[in-house]
Amino acid sequence: MLTTHPFDDDKLREECGIFGVSGTDGEAAALVALGLHALQHRGQEAAGITSWDGHQFHTHRAMGHVAGNFDRDDVIRALPGTAACGHVRYSTTGETALRNVQPLYADLQSGGFAIAHNGNISNATRLRRELVRRGSIFQSTSDTETIIHLVATSSYRTLLDKFIDALRQVEGAYSLVVMTPEGMIACRDPLGIRPLVMGTLDGAIIFASETVALDVVGAQFVRAIDPGELVIVQGTETRSIMPFPAQPSRPCIFEHVYFSRPDSIVDEQSIYSVRKAIGAQLAIEAPVDADLVIPVPDSGVPAAIGYAQQSGIPFELGIIRSHYIGRTFIQPGDKVRHLGVKLKHNANRALIKGKRIILIDDSIVRGTTSLKIVTMMREAGAAEVHMRIASPPTRHSCFYGVDTPERAKLLAAQLDVGGMTDFIHADSLAFVSIDGLYKALGEDRRRADAPSHCDACFSGDYPTPLTDQDDVETVDQLALLAERVS
Repeated sequence: MLTTHPFDDDKLREECGIFGVSGTDGEAAALVALGLHALQHRGQEAAGITSWDGHQFHTHRAMGHVAGNFDRDDVIRALPGTAACGHVRYSTTGETALRNVQPLYADLQSGGFAIAHNGNISNATRLRRELVRRGSIFQSTSDTETIIHLVATSSYRTLLDKFIDALRQVEGAYSLVVMTPEGMIACRDPLGIRPLVMGTLDGAIIFASETVALDVVGAQFVRAIDPGELVIVQGTETRSIMPFPAQPSRPCIFEHVYFSRPDSIVDEQSIYSVRKAIGAQLAIEAPVDADLVIPVPDSGVPAAIGYAQQSGIPFELGIIRSHYIGRTFIQPGDKVRHLGVKLKHNANRALIKGKRIILIDDSIVRGTTSLKIVTMMREAGAAEVHMRIASPPTRHSCFYGVDTPERAKLLAAQLDVGGMTDFIHADSLAFVSIDGLYKALGEDRRRADAPSHCDACFSGDYPTPLTDQDDVETVDQLALLAERVS
């Protein structure tokens, strides 16, 4: 079986998307389904919705896209209630299985508890080990379930205090929407690594990973949830608390580069405009004499427009993407499998032949994608193929909810730019600098006391402890030592 997204296989995978609504007229699940459609780009592996009708919870979870699972009347009718939360998933921890599809639900002493999570708990393995030792029985392999068990075993009296107690024990990144019989809670981790916004629609309160989900359901954007903030909702009434010590925020910079939809607003900035600015900065830092600027669809388009406008080199669609091919299909042999690569993207041969082209992409991960693209352009007759990347080299793995290969498989961690150029068979290759990336965001990284974003995938500067990763490295080092001794 072969994916028909040959250019997407080598991308950093979007983490997950969450959407919650409280205080509707009884069609909360339908509204959540629409919101999840808008967040589908953040996770295409599975989707789920849990609703609350004032008496009991109702849940439907399924593998695959929102469409096909939540566009049926019988499914939505089975999810009655004035409050609901939903989740689209791409797994970064835990196996691909229905038991890991969110929202996760449990019956606690205080009543039902449903949780949808975007991010990754970087000490979940150690916490889980201790919880199991104390008698907890896990039903999934998801790091999110750790939060449920921490709430269930907390010695605090109220559910809110139990929840805060649980969050004080976890490390890493999280944006959460939680539903209980008492109401809904939305929160972000103290550094605000993962995004979460709040809106209103006819008096109802809505939470979403991105503003585009608010736009799609016709809601009005109110504000972003602050890092470390908990917003408690009962019906349509809200109150906010800040239970964690204040610290400088570090939102994920890759939301601007790739994850968020270009029609979203993040940190009061248009994602589309920022990506154009990154492309313009890239043209200033890495000019090249060429005939055409060509985006790698679709994520490279805004940066390519910015590069073309800044450089004065014409922008053209030299790679045509088909939007009507399913995710997978059966392949009988290697020859047909190779031909299948062109089903999703194909070179615009008449445009490219004999031209010196600049390909604009958002990132290079393993490098296999870039090699395929460069090869496709050369086979289409390009005279020269130059690649420009609208982010710095990805040299480090992410442990905050992004599916990044282990560092040994990151091309930029193994080769310098010259070696990477040879690997992808390009005539030249250049990345926007990390200072240039911040400049496109309107900031000066060199003058700041600390980075204003989490840029660990580029810099290796992780803003939180990585307990589980440190444990793994310790075990590996002990195993290596034992092997040498033997």
